Amino acid sequence: MLALLAAGVALAVAAGAQDGPAPGNRFVCTALPPEAARAGCPLPAMPMQGGALSPEEELRAAVLQLRETVVQQKETLGSQREAIRELTAKLGRCEGLAGGKAPGRAASGKDTMGDLPRDPGHVVEQLSRSLQTLKDRLESLEHQLRVNVSSAALPGDFREVLQRRLGELERQLLSKVAELEDEKSLLHNETSAHRQKTESALNSLLQRVTELERGNSAFKSPDAFKVSLPLRTNYLYGKIKKTLPELYAFTICLWLRSSASPGIGTPFSYAVPGQANEIVLIEWGNNPIELLINDKVAQLPLFVSDGKWHHICVTWTTRDGMWEAFQDGEKLGTGENLAPWHPIKPGGVLILGQEQDTVGGRFDATQAFVGELSQFNIWDRVLRAQEIINIANCSTNMPGNIIPWVDNNVDVFGGASKWPVETCEERLLDL
Repeated sequence: MLALLAAGVALAVAAGAQDGPAPGNRFVCTALPPEAARAGCPLPAMPMQGGALSPEEELRAAVLQLRETVVQQKETLGSQREAIRELTAKLGRCEGLAGGKAPGRAASGKDTMGDLPRDPGHVVEQLSRSLQTLKDRLESLEHQLRVNVSSAALPGDFREVLQRRLGELERQLLSKVAELEDEKSLLHNETSAHRQKTESALNSLLQRVTELERGNSAFKSPDAFKVSLPLRTNYLYGKIKKTLPELYAFTICLWLRSSASPGIGTPFSYAVPGQANEIVLIEWGNNPIELLINDKVAQLPLFVSDGKWHHICVTWTTRDGMWEAFQDGEKLGTGENLAPWHPIKPGGVLILGQEQDTVGGRFDATQAFVGELSQFNIWDRVLRAQEIINIANCSTNMPGNIIPWVDNNVDVFGGASKWPVETCEERLLDL
């Protein structure tokens, strides 16, 4: 860069020298009065002291030195131009071999390696652009060469080894697929045989259940039966066919017998759309028996997990959420503020033996009732204490006016069964 700038200065000085006076000319100045000097006539030059060179000789030496500098710079530019042309030719050959297009070449096809402009500043700028173009083209060629090398054909020996290895892998894969097909066929045959056995067993069970249902249809009276739920599962349950109307009060009574531990489970649950715990009686784990109304909870002081028959009644009214709990005709607890002013919603599903997480389904085996149920009745009012005592001591048979306990109103599922129930007096003796 400094050499090129020096060349530019030399060219400028040379041009100025050509316009100046020719060497060898003499200047004669005559002294003028001060008025003439002030009028614009230049003063005569003072001679140099100490034997120094005259201005003409100094100027001549500077011109010669600058001319030599210009000649050297021209030679340097010529050699650089030849080197650039040689590099351009080599790049053209390389690009022809690689089949690529140099990214630095203009779209118009103009040759950037032609004659350089005469202005030194333009020369520097043109050389910078040319060198950057060459750098970009070299990087492009290196990238193409790397791609070509990576995608080039492998040596013959290595390719043969790879082909053999691929062939072995393909044979192993085909062998494994054949083994899987054989296992699939065997599994299908075993599954078919197991399915046939299962279907046969289910058909036998269905026939047995049908026979039992026919045999149990001849109860002494329509309400002389019980529902047996012997296992804690999520598929044994009974279902009441009728549903509840909108209720502002109720009384629910039933006989139950259970010795399950911990907790007897869920004797009954009533779920409606949007509320799975509209009415629930549950004893879960080590918790006491709870009555849920609209998912609000009251704990009841009842104790029935001794394996004996017990008569249970719960009453509730929407006014102040008052509730009562009776066991074997005796009132053991009362309270208020249990879902006050909330009417029981109609159109739900009433299940015996399971707690519902959705309407009619999603049972949890840990909350299932294990034991026997009978005389499940619902009234749309709060029964008087004396009426509950009379029902519990077998002196009155009073079916529910909303849900009565009759055979044709109860369906059983999943292995739950109906059996003749002990008489009320026999159940009373069991207390």
